Amino acid sequence: MSSSNKPVIVTKSSDLKASGGQTEGMIRQNAITGLTDNICASRMIAHPHTASAVHHHGDQDTIVFAFSGHGTVVSDGGKKKQVLAPGDFALIPAWAEHQEVNEGDVEVVWCIVRSPGPNPHVTNLEGWS
Repeated sequence: MSSSNKPVIVTKSSDLKASGGQTEGMIRQNAITGLTDNICASRMIAHPHTASAVHHHGDQDTIVFAFSGHGTVVSDGGKKKQVLAPGDFALIPAWAEHQEVNEGDVEVVWCIVRSPGPNPHVTNLEGWS
């Protein structure tokens, strides 16, 4: 067995800052980016009664883990709504148009992991295609 010369890297939640494309009422914060060619992670905080723009993540598959609050992933041209409660996971396939919505009265916090790529891709759209 050989050991890797690469160090373990920790990003403290207190060090996260708004980064990348933002939507009013939603804060995207890069957590682990630019450190490997294969994967990246960020935190999304959605204030009460907010919605992201309809968007996709290009060739990146996305895994969502719901930390707190009850947020909704809207897809299928706006016809399908799936609520994520704390502890739930979702897979958003590459190129899938979707929207995050917080219809509740408390913040929604999600961990977002994308692959491939060292940085998250977000392409906002003018609506459903």
